[in-house]
Amino acid sequence: MCRTLFAVLIFLTFPMSVLAAHPPATFSIGQSLLTTTPSPGNAYVAGASVVLVAPVTGDFSAAGGSITTAASVTGDDLLIGGSIYSRAPVGGSFRAAGGSITIDKPVQGDIVAFGYAVHDAGRASGSVFIVAANTDLTNGASGPVIIYGNNVFLSGNFSGNVNVSASGRVAFAAGTTIQGTFSYEAPELANIPKSVMIAGGIKYTNASYLPDVGTSRILALVSVGFFVFARILGALLLTGLLAGLFPKLAEMVVDRVYTGRLRDMLLATLLGFAVFAVTPILCIMLTLTFVGIGLALLLFITYIFLVFLAFLYAGILLGGAFARRYMRRETILWQDGMLGMFILSLIALVPVIGLLAAFILTAFSAGTLLQIFFYFAFPHKEVSQIS
Repeated sequence: MCRTLFAVLIFLTFPMSVLAAHPPATFSIGQSLLTTTPSPGNAYVAGASVVLVAPVTGDFSAAGGSITTAASVTGDDLLIGGSIYSRAPVGGSFRAAGGSITIDKPVQGDIVAFGYAVHDAGRASGSVFIVAANTDLTNGASGPVIIYGNNVFLSGNFSGNVNVSASGRVAFAAGTTIQGTFSYEAPELANIPKSVMIAGGIKYTNASYLPDVGTSRILALVSVGFFVFARILGALLLTGLLAGLFPKLAEMVVDRVYTGRLRDMLLATLLGFAVFAVTPILCIMLTLTFVGIGLALLLFITYIFLVFLAFLYAGILLGGAFARRYMRRETILWQDGMLGMFILSLIALVPVIGLLAAFILTAFSAGTLLQIFFYFAFPHKEVSQIS
């Protein structure tokens, strides 16, 4: 199967007709193109809307938002667009990639289509290879058929083998005939009416796309690991940014540990704990009155911001303390904040004890920040007496 996919991709990107000699090719680019002049050779068109109403003797290649071919193409079709509609016979192979692909007329060569919805009523004389979410083949095919998708509907006379790999439903129209073998892989049995004739027999492979218990556990562990990694990485970046943008504030927080007394540190921790415990209760009480709803919302937003900021500065506190203790450096750098947050994140992963230690550090950081903000907003003024 892998060899078939590789061969199809090469065939899609390398039209065989280029090996033969052709008259000079024509090129057209524009917003909306209506090709009314016959092309004696290959034609290459690009535009938001492309409509072909004149026959092309060679190959026809087009790229655009909407592509419609209403005239015959002697060579191959190579179409890339959002909506593709082939309303005329194709003398060579038909290759297309887009959102919606519709083929109404016969194709003398192969059909290769990649899209969201593919509707083929043209019947290919060669092979058919389709990758789409929803596929409808309503006029059969003369060659082998390979389909990958979600929902697949088959109708008409198929002269060769039909291979389907679907994650959804596989259904047949009444009276459908398959001269070869029908092999399909799907989570449930195909809907095959009694009037369907399959000469080569049916080969069914049950494909359950729901993970088993072991896979689910692995996916859950991977998801939790990714969430923890993303959280730690985000906290590291934010902490480094705060330490780099506001180094003075970081130094003031670290100074409270090195220059402050134990009594002051305990008071700062109790202040932070009191704010954490009392603020939610106060917000609930304010919401009981109509006037206090706005104030409660503002207070709650401030509370969330303070908790988040206190957690980040708890990491800066650890990083700054490490820098002063082991590096003998007074200045707090951005890498110190990232190092401290990494240590704090590892501590928080330890059950019970680690969470308690992280909470105490965060409470101390919150109390310290409130004291610094208070002294900044209401500075002490020294009053001198004039004798």
